[in-house]
Amino acid sequence: MLRVENLNKSFGGIQAVNNCSITVEQGTITGLIGPNGAGKTTLFNLITGFHQPDSGRVYFKNEDITNLTPHEIFDRNLFRTFQITREIQEMTVLENLMLIPSQQLGENLWNAWFNRDLVSKEENGREETALEVLEFLEMGDRKFDLAKNLPGGEKKLLDLGRMMMAEPEMVLLDEPGSGVPPSLQNKVNDHVRSISEERGITFLVVEHDMNIIMDLCDPIIVLVDGEKLTEGTPEEVQTDEQVIEAYLGS
Repeated sequence: MLRVENLNKSFGGIQAVNNCSITVEQGTITGLIGPNGAGKTTLFNLITGFHQPDSGRVYFKNEDITNLTPHEIFDRNLFRTFQITREIQEMTVLENLMLIPSQQLGENLWNAWFNRDLVSKEENGREETALEVLEFLEMGDRKFDLAKNLPGGEKKLLDLGRMMMAEPEMVLLDEPGSGVPPSLQNKVNDHVRSISEERGITFLVVEHDMNIIMDLCDPIIVLVDGEKLTEGTPEEVQTDEQVIEAYLGS
C-alpha cells in the first residue's frame, strides 16, 4: 500500500530522516516506534506532503506521490491525523464530520446559487452518514456539542470519525493515545481494529506508549536516528537487543 524508498530530510545541520526505506502492507495496522527525535513525525510529514524530501521517493499504491501537495495526497485517499487534534472548535461535532468529504457540490458557487436542491440532497446524505459514524463511535449524544467542549479522549474519537467520513484507503495515525485517559484508550484501540477489519483500511500508527502499540499493531517498524533499525512482530521487537539498546542504552 505504501512504499518509502531512501528518503532523506535535514533541517540545518540536523539529519531528521536518513536514507529511510519502509513498506506498509495493505490491510495491516503497522506500528512505527522509536526514541524521541527518531524522525517519526518528520517521516509522516514527508509522506503526506507537509515537507518535501531532500532525496528519495514515496509511493502510494505504486503511484509516485513525492512532490504532491497535502490536499492532492488527501484526494488520493491517504489520510492523516495529528498528535494534537485539529477539530474546528466553534463547530458542532456533527458539522466537523460533515465538512470533511472533498469536492462537495455546495463548494461550487454556481451550484450554491442555481442547484440548491442537489446541494441540499447531498448535504442530507452527508448528515445521515455522519450520524451513522457517530453511532458507531458511541458519540451520538454529542452531535450538537461544540467540538471545543469535548474531553481529550473524545476528541481522538472525533478524529477517527473525521477519518471515516473521508473514506480513505490508508491512515497515518499520530499518537492515538495522546491525551486519552486509560478508561477510553481501549475504546479507541477497539474502534481502530473495527475500522480496519470492516472497512479494509490500512493504518500506520506512531505511538510512544508501548502498551498501546504492542496491543494494537503487527508488524512494528523501529526507527532510530532517522533510519529503519528493524521490523517484526510485537514479540520480536520487544526482545530485540538493538531495540533495547536504542531505548535504554547499552
